[in-house]
Amino acid sequence: MYNILVVDDEAKIRTVIRKYGEFEGYLITEVSNGIEAVEICKNKDFDLIILDIMMPELDGFSACRKIREIKDIPIIMLSARGEEYDKIHGFELGIDDYVVKPFSPRELMMRCKAVLARRNTSSQSKESVHEVFDAEGLHIDFTGRTVMIDGEKANMTPKEYDLLFYLVRNKGIALTREKLITDVWGYDYYGDDRTLDTHIKLLRSSLKDYRKFLVTLRGVGYRFET
Repeated sequence: MYNILVVDDEAKIRTVIRKYGEFEGYLITEVSNGIEAVEICKNKDFDLIILDIMMPELDGFSACRKIREIKDIPIIMLSARGEEYDKIHGFELGIDDYVVKPFSPRELMMRCKAVLARRNTSSQSKESVHEVFDAEGLHIDFTGRTVMIDGEKANMTPKEYDLLFYLVRNKGIALTREKLITDVWGYDYYGDDRTLDTHIKLLRSSLKDYRKFLVTLRGVGYRFET
């Protein structure tokens, strides 16, 4: 049974998430602000955190940053604001997904399943061969999950790594936006076309000069080529 922490100052939202979460078989713990979230994470382990941004005392971004300092827990962020800046800031902090209010509880549960499945697969998988990729000054260590750019280690978000690794493993193949969303995020495309765009921007920024390997195919998607 997965243990999920729900952090939101609105009791009605916590109640809805609890109802749908328990129906899916999850164990739900509720707190009403960021300070409580940080404190409970110090003493208890969770498989996933659903974290609201706009909260009194300690906002979701600050709570996420403090939690990341003590625990590596997948985080889905909730927000009434859908601005690209907020999404980029959240992904830079290492969140796993971003859901805009008002949201469909069923969709949120599907996203929870996808995040938990990815984390479970990642923790259980063992590479029998040390897999690496090199192109000019770009060095990718799939097994060690590290990226070196001209000898310096790149600091990427978890989703940037997932997206880059998928693109490189499918080098030379034209990948549609829908396929990237489905295979990298692990859930059906729900119409937020800025999710992929936001991560492509982050990834290109992280790759620096080697962003040239990430080619945009207008009207189709993207292709990684060297």
